[in-house]
Amino acid sequence: MTKPIIRVHNIETDEIIDRLMNDDEYQVYLGEQTKEKEEAEIADKTATDKAALLAKLGLTADEAKLLLS
Repeated sequence: MTKPIIRVHNIETDEIIDRLMNDDEYQVYLGEQTKEKEEAEIADKTATDKAALLAKLGLTADEAKLLLS
């Protein structure tokens, strides 16, 4: 996989430079991608667990909100 491109815009001179990420920036980028993927998986599991619990209790999401308000 090629490294993503970073765009640097100097607002004083209006110069725009496009360059490939260096090794350190790329490692941070990969770490962020992994973190975002893990957070999305946790959110999906939480939503699935909530839906299963509501189904088990025979409640809709609106009814559960009403009970908890």
